[in-house]
Amino acid sequence: MSTQQYVNDIWQGDCAELLKQFEDGSIDLVVTSPPYDNLRNYKGFKFPFEDIAIELTRVIKSGGVIVWVVNDATIEGSESGTSFRQALYFRELGLNIHDTMIFRKRNPVPQIYRKRYTNEFEYMFVFSKGLVKTHNPIMVDCLHAGLELSTTTYKNYSKNDQVRSKIANPVKDKKLKGNIWEYVVGKNKEDQEAKEHPAPFPCELARDHILSWSNEGDLVLDPMCGSGTTCKVAAQLNRRFIGIDISEQYVKLAKSRIPAGQIQTSLLA
Repeated sequence: MSTQQYVNDIWQGDCAELLKQFEDGSIDLVVTSPPYDNLRNYKGFKFPFEDIAIELTRVIKSGGVIVWVVNDATIEGSESGTSFRQALYFRELGLNIHDTMIFRKRNPVPQIYRKRYTNEFEYMFVFSKGLVKTHNPIMVDCLHAGLELSTTTYKNYSKNDQVRSKIANPVKDKKLKGNIWEYVVGKNKEDQEAKEHPAPFPCELARDHILSWSNEGDLVLDPMCGSGTTCKVAAQLNRRFIGIDISEQYVKLAKSRIPAGQIQTSLLA
């Protein structure tokens, strides 16, 4: 099978193997969240990270983006550092670490006191194959929009000394959104249908990344799609999609979340 034969459907199987049937450079965007160390007991299946990373690097287009949402387990008093090792491995494969973003949870799960603060975030590594081709930036309101200033200036990010030389006058209405993105987890109505999965991420998170790094008609892949959030949102945003998950139970859940008429096969296929 070619990549196109997988489009607009969700498939059960080992993504490291299924991806071998995809053509080189056939995917515009990947948005996915792999199992985190031992934090997720994922139906007893193994997670061949390096094999998956190699295939994703091969199938992503030049200028394409891989969004890798990940975190670390704490083992014997130390965070594992697996997330950073994975990021550096993608870099060894030739991808750029385009951005290290933060997914901050407005409603983090309270944790038992163990001489550390409550974990409120996960990493969102944004890898690119070469220079990013598509970026539709999310803009937000400036705090002091329209204010006339006489002394506040922008910082000049040069290669040498950092100097302030340009007067910000007046303050613009909009500015580029920062790279710490905050979401409520599991509370919004559109996320409730994914509650059968142990660790779905918010639809809003998938939506912001898909809007940022792809255009209508582009092909979005989630090779570990779990409850199918990436595929559901991609379909809503007029992107083509491919989902893969090793669990038959979660594939059925993911297919049930795709809008009617936007998936190729029947729910029980």
